[in-house]
Amino acid sequence: MKTNTKQTTAARTTANTTGLSRTLIRIKKHWQIYLLILPAVIWYTIFAYYPMAGLQLAFKQYMVREGIFGSPFIGMKNFEALFRDMSFWKSIGRTLSINLLRMVIVFPAPIILALMLSELRVGKYKNVMQTILTFPNFLSWVIVASIMINLLSLDGLVNSMLEPIIGEQINFIGKESMFRPLLFVTDIWKNAGYSAIIYLSSIMGIDQDQYEAAEIDGANRFQRLIHITIPNLMLTVSIMFIMMTGSILSAGFDQVFNISNAATKNVAEILDMYIYRITFEGAVDFGFSTAVSLFRSVVNMVLLIVANKGSKMLGGSGLFG
Repeated sequence: MKTNTKQTTAARTTANTTGLSRTLIRIKKHWQIYLLILPAVIWYTIFAYYPMAGLQLAFKQYMVREGIFGSPFIGMKNFEALFRDMSFWKSIGRTLSINLLRMVIVFPAPIILALMLSELRVGKYKNVMQTILTFPNFLSWVIVASIMINLLSLDGLVNSMLEPIIGEQINFIGKESMFRPLLFVTDIWKNAGYSAIIYLSSIMGIDQDQYEAAEIDGANRFQRLIHITIPNLMLTVSIMFIMMTGSILSAGFDQVFNISNAATKNVAEILDMYIYRITFEGAVDFGFSTAVSLFRSVVNMVLLIVANKGSKMLGGSGLFG
């Protein structure tokens, strides 16, 4: 029995050594490619993985003099305080409701836009439209919020046009009921054009023989769109949907922070805004805020894995193949 165990261990060691040798040979053979990805690996190591050491603050009472590593360990007390805070649960509810509506309203927008652009037959017009629709993505949310305020404030352009017609001003920015529609509209305006590039790339990669065969069989443009373009696009759609599911507890801090104001505070405090408030407004408790961030990251990761598994069960390839 001991001999068999030793043989098994030796076999595993040999296999691991062989695998390592093959990897080293592959790196040596294709060193130029690995050299190209080296800056990205270094960047992620320094700015993404190394900061994870700070997550231990979620289990500590942070003290400035002691630092992250020297602060006393308090176990799960930060999480106990977190789960007793009703503001935390309300912020989760707002975040989930906003992101679920994003999946229904915002997520299909770039897909529809990509399908519309793919059907354009005038090349120059198509390129111009792509440029115009992509440009807003390069504007920061500070600029987008400034544009929105100039257009929708009480003395803005829209109210100056509507007031002579309806006889009153509409408080677009200060109404709680208008906050979510503004989120979705600005999100689509800013990001749909850029996100559509991903779907357009997938459409461009579809085998043109399928379209030619369908055209010979008498299929019109709409039928080719329904039976060829959309089915071939579903793999990309499923991957993007999985990635969106993996960030369901992150509702876009930059957007909400710049668009919200004191009048919409009750409906604008999503989980990201809750973390910002407890970290920088009032008594600073980095251990508590780290616990919130860790909780959010763990939930997002679990949802990402579940969505990926669900995609595989429905016949897709999933995010991880």
